Amino acid sequence: MVETGSKVFYEVDTGNVLVTTPSQIAPDGVHIHSVDELIRIYPVLRDRDQESFDVIELEYGQYAQDFAECNGYRVNPATHALEFSYPDPNEPEKPPVYVKSLTDQVAELKVQNGDLMIAIAEVAEASEIEKTNTQLAIAELAEVIAGGV
Repeated sequence: MVETGSKVFYEVDTGNVLVTTPSQIAPDGVHIHSVDELIRIYPVLRDRDQESFDVIELEYGQYAQDFAECNGYRVNPATHALEFSYPDPNEPEKPPVYVKSLTDQVAELKVQNGDLMIAIAEVAEASEIEKTNTQLAIAELAEVIAGGV
């Protein structure tokens, strides 16, 4: 089996999506179209200057949940990254606001959470060392006061 992800063709200047091809699973030996072949197949791509558009090639299933839940997507012209608009159930008529995919946001939050957990562990360890040193200093001071040293 051969798996290929979606291809998102977009205008370089605006980020507006021109064509999105579906992800595919094909038996071995079945031809899957290359980017150049897709450009020749789709008139909206074939009939325009190739300098005016670009393509993002996704892994099979990449952003599947984001595509299923969004009410629009585009490519950020500055970063060349996909951005999604998600419906607000409280304001269904609200115009779309494009943001980084929820998939990417969750991945970033997991990394940040891991970093925070490490930082908390380091602070806790330093605090425990500080507590032990304070207890030792108090014990030594008590011994001095009692006239033991």
